[in-house]
Amino acid sequence: MKRKPLVILGAVVVVGLVAGIIGYSVSQDRRNGALTLYGNVDVRQVQLSFRVPGRLVEVVLDEGDAVTPGTRLAQLDPVPYQESLAAAEARLAAARAAYAKARNGPRPAEVEQARARLDQARASLVLSELTRTRQQELVRTKASPQAVLDQAVAQHDASVASLRTATAALDLMEEGTRHEDIEAARAESEAADAALASARTSLSDTTLFAPSTGMIVSRVREPGSIVAAGEPVFVVSLAEPVWVRAYVDEPGLGYVYTGQEVEVFNDTFPDRAYRGVIGFVSPVAEFTPKTVQTPDLRTDLVYRLRVIIQEPDTGLRQGMPVTVRVPRRAPGS
Repeated sequence: MKRKPLVILGAVVVVGLVAGIIGYSVSQDRRNGALTLYGNVDVRQVQLSFRVPGRLVEVVLDEGDAVTPGTRLAQLDPVPYQESLAAAEARLAAARAAYAKARNGPRPAEVEQARARLDQARASLVLSELTRTRQQELVRTKASPQAVLDQAVAQHDASVASLRTATAALDLMEEGTRHEDIEAARAESEAADAALASARTSLSDTTLFAPSTGMIVSRVREPGSIVAAGEPVFVVSLAEPVWVRAYVDEPGLGYVYTGQEVEVFNDTFPDRAYRGVIGFVSPVAEFTPKTVQTPDLRTDLVYRLRVIIQEPDTGLRQGMPVTVRVPRRAPGS
């Protein structure tokens, strides 16, 4: 029966000690003029993949390796794309030759050949006219049958048509290539040039490079795998930017504004302050998320803010709980 008062007395002492600690902490914050917020570290991650499909022949780095912009990470089999590039180069050469031919028009020798054909057609016409006239006289005197005359008349008509064809062919040669044909050949050449550029890009895309400084956190594919375009091969955690996602309640909202400098502390090195700048304050209130390590604001409405760390290092990791100290100064003061 005597132990009950002792238990109650012990509980009172513990409560008193806790209240004293909390009061000391609050009073320290008030004397220091700091607003204490709680949040977690956010680090951007990027999934790296090839823009073209193919067979993975080499994976250079592994999980935990650091990368910098331009670091070679992996390689696809380049042979199919090298063959496509060679075919595109051949098509471009053919298109350029066709464009040059259309632009330059017929060669002088071709024009002379067309003139020779015209002269030949004229000579054939003269001969056919003489033959027709002779056969008409022979038929009139009944020295030759009508069938021979009919053949001579048909030959004359054919010679007239051949003369027209030769004349038109020479006119086309002398006029040169039509403007529309030249433009079509030029368009074909430009299309072949673009196809060659695309083939070169596809070949260069068979090598995967790191886009920025960071660390490989996941190696997804292994050599020998057939990967599709856009299928992740690595997951890289970027070194920058690193920010803290924190929350502030309505009474402290007036002390928080964009561009304000703050200090960030983690549990590993509580005496080491990281410099940060508030880069975003949400205009919309929300319920306090469960990840916020605040003991007494679980159900209150808060405003989300983002603190950008100025000089991040490996001491701040993804998801790490941190404490943010915000000076209690009104904007502009």
